[in-house]
Amino acid sequence: MERFFKLKEYGTTVSTEIMAGLTTFFAMSYILFVNPSILGAAGMPTKAVFLATIIASVISTMFMGLFANVPYALAPGMGLNAFFTYTVVFGLGFTWQEALAMVFLCGLFNIFITVTKVRKSIIKAIPISLQHAIGGGIGIFVAYLGFKNANIINFSASAGDIVSINGTAPASADLSNGVTSVAANGGVVPAISAFTDPAVLLAVIGLLLTAVLVIKNVRGAILIGIVATTLIGIPMGVVDLSAISFTNDMGSAFGELGTTFLAAFGGMKSLFSDSSRLPLVLMTIFAFSLSDTFDTLGTFIGTGRRTGIFSAEDEAALENSSGFSSKMDRALFADAIGTSIGALFGTSNTTTYVESAAGIAEGGRTGLTAVSTAVCFLLSILLLPLVGIVPAAATAPALIIVGVMMVSSFLDVDWSNFEDALPAFFAAFFMALCYSISYGIAAAFIFYCLVKIVKGQTKEIHPILWAATAMFILNFIILAII
Repeated sequence: MERFFKLKEYGTTVSTEIMAGLTTFFAMSYILFVNPSILGAAGMPTKAVFLATIIASVISTMFMGLFANVPYALAPGMGLNAFFTYTVVFGLGFTWQEALAMVFLCGLFNIFITVTKVRKSIIKAIPISLQHAIGGGIGIFVAYLGFKNANIINFSASAGDIVSINGTAPASADLSNGVTSVAANGGVVPAISAFTDPAVLLAVIGLLLTAVLVIKNVRGAILIGIVATTLIGIPMGVVDLSAISFTNDMGSAFGELGTTFLAAFGGMKSLFSDSSRLPLVLMTIFAFSLSDTFDTLGTFIGTGRRTGIFSAEDEAALENSSGFSSKMDRALFADAIGTSIGALFGTSNTTTYVESAAGIAEGGRTGLTAVSTAVCFLLSILLLPLVGIVPAAATAPALIIVGVMMVSSFLDVDWSNFEDALPAFFAAFFMALCYSISYGIAAAFIFYCLVKIVKGQTKEIHPILWAATAMFILNFIILAII
């Protein structure tokens, strides 16, 4: 073990690495409950998603530890799972099988750009200010999603503001089968809840409790917050204990996993059957890849540089070499592999978690930390019977807190410079209020190009950025036509 992980070379021990692995697991284990909740909203079986989350996390984190020998853990990413459900499935109208197919293709694309010099061009194409703006915007989107899921925010519209009911004009709407959808214009007014609903009160309690735990730097604060909020919800009547089944859950879960396993290939057939959707499909895969790639790079560079996990030579090799000549190359490859593996089993993009910094802070320096975290994820399969009783009111506070953490990316945006502030603002604004990460990225790209055109600095716009912006605009035109 010493020779394989080079523990002495990195100034660490077996006990330190194992403790660091446990710390990382408790810092990110909230995803076990949040991911099934979010992907379940897209129509996916939640128990299957729970198992897929564990399988993807175990395989990719183990690969990270054994192949790259770095202390980073992977799991389906926050923000990316919300993009999967609320933008790709709900907003763009794809099935969850087709969304899985796009995630799988995103993983293959990320593998390609990792083993070739293409990644150098893509990394340099997106200005640093836009990278930070997109990261912060995703944080606002995730937090907004939490407030919405908890019903802390509600919306009202007068009759004159309603555009359609069940897809037709209000006056001619067929209500024989009830109301399935209502579309309204900008007259919709958001407001804070009256706090009369027990589920809303529980969400507020959970938010306050989780915030206190995070402020106190309690290990596993978000997971503890989810569990504690669920327990508090029992006497409040929000949690239904009758949903617990220790006898049939395991068998039914693996039965459900059969529904999601390799469903991406079925989605692939329908995904490319309609050529008119091809620009939208490519744009969506690009959006998946963009968020995944820069989340991972930010985590590696932000934590690895300070601790010596990645040297300056590693960062230079990322841009100037191909193959697996550095630890960062191997780590990025492990991250890309994780996305495709996760899609095969039935979950959204698997990415490197910034919560790995918790384990690094505990002294984790090698792949043994990652291996320890992977073992913890494997053992967490025993929590399966509890998944069904965790209410949205318990997971919503986790979304809000994670969103707050992600907004820190805005610190690296020069808000005093209008040229930087304009695309950054629209990235966040469109992500949250248009309920779409891809629209936020599109707005950021479009306004960035606008600034450079007006300033006469078009030479500073990378061809890849030009192409991506053109694809976004083309998508808006297609949506307007159809």
